Amino acid sequence: MAPVVEELKVVPSPADALQAFAGCDGLILFDSALQRDRLGRYSFLTADPIATFEVERATFGDSPFESVRAAVARLNDRFSLSRLSDLPPFQGGVAGLLSYELGGCWERIARTGRDEFELPDAWFGIYDWVIAWDHQQNRAWVISHGLPKLDSQDADSLQPSISNSDLSSCQDRAAARIREVLAKLSSANTEPSNDDLNEASQDVPEAELAPQHPLPGWDGVTSDFSRDEYLAAVARVIEYIHAGDVFQANVSQRLLARCNLPPTELYSTLRRCNPAPFAGFLAHNDWAIVSASPERFIRVENGVVETRPIKGTRQRRTGPEADLFTRDELRQSEKDVAENVMIVDLLRNDLSRVCEPGSISVPELCVVETYETVQHLVSEVRGTLKQGRGQRGEKSDIWSLLAASFPGGSITGAPKVRAMEIISELEPTARGPYCGCLFYSCFDGTFDSSILIRSFVWRRGWVQCRVGGGIVAQSNPVAEYEETLHKAEGMLRALQQSGLCEPRAK
Repeated sequence: MAPVVEELKVVPSPADALQAFAGCDGLILFDSALQRDRLGRYSFLTADPIATFEVERATFGDSPFESVRAAVARLNDRFSLSRLSDLPPFQGGVAGLLSYELGGCWERIARTGRDEFELPDAWFGIYDWVIAWDHQQNRAWVISHGLPKLDSQDADSLQPSISNSDLSSCQDRAAARIREVLAKLSSANTEPSNDDLNEASQDVPEAELAPQHPLPGWDGVTSDFSRDEYLAAVARVIEYIHAGDVFQANVSQRLLARCNLPPTELYSTLRRCNPAPFAGFLAHNDWAIVSASPERFIRVENGVVETRPIKGTRQRRTGPEADLFTRDELRQSEKDVAENVMIVDLLRNDLSRVCEPGSISVPELCVVETYETVQHLVSEVRGTLKQGRGQRGEKSDIWSLLAASFPGGSITGAPKVRAMEIISELEPTARGPYCGCLFYSCFDGTFDSSILIRSFVWRRGWVQCRVGGGIVAQSNPVAEYEETLHKAEGMLRALQQSGLCEPRAK
């Protein structure tokens, strides 16, 4: 069954469309706020899923994707869902959040002791309608399959073979949903709404927070590390490296500020301050993710897997010549190149667990990409999912791929498991969504996702973001600490423009 489609006569910006749907549950925006060559062609917005699934707390040995995998399989069996090849790829399917701690399903990693904000380790929705943008063509469409609302019992009872009456009902529901979407867009108020989310939950009192330390140079922002504590944590990682425990490990600090703004307003400001090709937004109940991520985690299309790890960072300079010099220095840095190559090797290993033997390749290695406030070294690793050929051939899907590769190697370290143990030991608060991912998965298995860096978590009167970096043997603790502040610059600028913090007078 193909979806029903209506092209928009007037194409709104994704940011304006987000404001139009503020307050809808499960509101998700995948936003190509920075468009370049092969990245940032499409954007997608959806809300009000027909079914939801949640993993409150990961437990070793759990299979967190089984319920959603089974529900999608039953929907495909029942309705024979198809995708239109001439439209943007996401036309309905699964979308949601995987938090960093979900990795505890596959590895016995101790959780960090403090988690004041307690977001779920995973949240998924099955979505029937989507607004899809093609920025190259400057066109947008509303797309819907007209699937019925489901609860868990409904999903279990779905039977194969669609009837003519079922098809007619789906078409009627799809047409009705498209009309509702168009009505919201046409009556949209682009001013931020104060009714973004359910505000029933109480603010977290300062006394319940992990110990906080003023962030150097800023009023209104604190960190869960003092400068000296962060330097000591980096030095401890270097000790572990010299002892042979790891080659690299990522250490981050959590920045925290009070926030009384609706999350959609915060997103609009962040989008202006720090545009990114994998920007995104997710709001559910009383929490929201506000992201300006530059990093793709995993993309799958026609069975081909692509991941784009970022390792190596330099602050942008104001003059063009100085900026070019910084770019060349990053490209020639033995330390940064070695750091990037380590993670490329780790990801090649992760993908090899679910990809066809001999299919892993590295089309790009250590390419410099430029963003609003920083420059990054980026590589690309590709493989082909196992197709199940032969009598005993294994077949992989996106869910087995996620189980093999989550969380991403670029924000853990190498070897991954020991690096995650060190992160748990050294970081005083839970990562939550940081270094997890926002993702969508189409009904046909097409998949895309971002690594949640340069991202805010909005909940219970506070907004938090984490910034970190990969530590190797050659790392200088002071330089690593300063790098985290460079990475935070766009986030801090967004908080400043939102009136939530101010640079401290020198």
